[in-house]
Amino acid sequence: FLSSVSTTWHSNDDDVYRAPPIDRSILPTAPRAAREPNIDRSRLPKSPPYTAFLGNLPYDVTEESIKDFFRGLNISAVRLPREPTNPERLKGFGYAEFEDIDSLFQALSLNEESLGNRRIRVDVADQAQDKDRDDRCFG
Repeated sequence: FLSSVSTTWHSNDDDVYRAPPIDRSILPTAPRAAREPNIDRSRLPKSPPYTAFLGNLPYDVTEESIKDFFRGLNISAVRLPREPTNPERLKGFGYAEFEDIDSLFQALSLNEESLGNRRIRVDVADQAQDKDRDDRCFG
């Protein structure tokens, strides 16, 4: 009568018991959403660009890894400023632009989530600052 459970002791069956990866496109049902981002919706921009400021990024982060971090959301652009003196080195922050307000709002709920080995900061980008600084180097 033990034969039915014996498979649980084989190491090659491990992944059967592993939790599936979180699909961020179903965020509202994830436990994370129980802690709605305590964001005052009035802080969100009324019109595009819907840009999030990303802080505390790992220095080896790529646009791809940012897009993957926000997968399921309508992300339209990622900007990762580099050190002028050392173009190989990222400044440790960046911006993600979203196509709609809801994607931006959902992105803000990922504040303090881990990317690489760091808990990254996701906040509403300061519109005025963002405009002045980055339009020139948006290439």
